[in-house]
Amino acid sequence: MIKILCVGKIKEKYLVDLINDYYKRIQKYHKITIVELKDNPIYEKEIAGLKEKINPADYNIALDIKGKKLDSEKFAKKINDTLMINSNITFIIGGSLGLDAEIKNMCEDIISFSDFTFPHGLFRGILLEQIYRAFKINNNETYHK
Repeated sequence: MIKILCVGKIKEKYLVDLINDYYKRIQKYHKITIVELKDNPIYEKEIAGLKEKINPADYNIALDIKGKKLDSEKFAKKINDTLMINSNITFIIGGSLGLDAEIKNMCEDIISFSDFTFPHGLFRGILLEQIYRAFKINNNETYHK
């Protein structure tokens, strides 16, 4: 299973529609779930909530601006190779203050999608689109470039 662990609920309809569209597309290939944690104005409580939901048996990937960058093909290979050895991948998206070092240390990998900072809802959509693209690549199916 692929799990996306994230902080905050998406309120904007256009982002909800984007997220739901790619969520449904991914279901054709693999089970996926999104776990939304409530925003907490106290950073330490937000981080504690994330830590409680991280399963050490999963292959955990922190999404952080300072992580390593992959292109779509390498990201697809990462997903494919990981699912061969671990049936669960968890992508972790922090709140507006990001992820602390302790959470990053709980992860097997830290990936960055860009040097840009994205709104959380938009980034969630981008992550889902890239997961969908990865399954299309891994199944040798055409998809726009």
